Amino acid sequence: MNFEERFREGVTHFNAREFWEAHESWEELWLAAETELEQFLQGLIQLAAAYHHVQRGTFPGAVRLFEAALRRLEAFPPRFCGIDRTETVEAARRHREWIAGRIGSVERLSEGQFPRLAPDDSPMAREVW
Repeated sequence: MNFEERFREGVTHFNAREFWEAHESWEELWLAAETELEQFLQGLIQLAAAYHHVQRGTFPGAVRLFEAALRRLEAFPPRFCGIDRTETVEAARRHREWIAGRIGSVERLSEGQFPRLAPDDSPMAREVW
């Protein structure tokens, strides 16, 4: 499977709220990555892992992973590697704050509150391929 196919597989899993599977798809690419792409993939992996923790209700782990993911992803343009993650990053910031105030709570995000990565097939967004 080539990079683009595996990357899009991860996006599909993420958008289906299958965060562990997204993490696994991107991790395979991350292990083989060189250059700055390694940091981008690690940011996405951490974001997927954060939402996996949210689903499980393990909020302290989610907060730490949101912070790490957002730090890594801020170095990249919002439209990069065939996706537009603008809304996803904004949601992650909101969710990090929301969760930080609910550690120990049984409250959960509803299915409709989880973000989705938007495809972006513009030439600039796909230049990494």
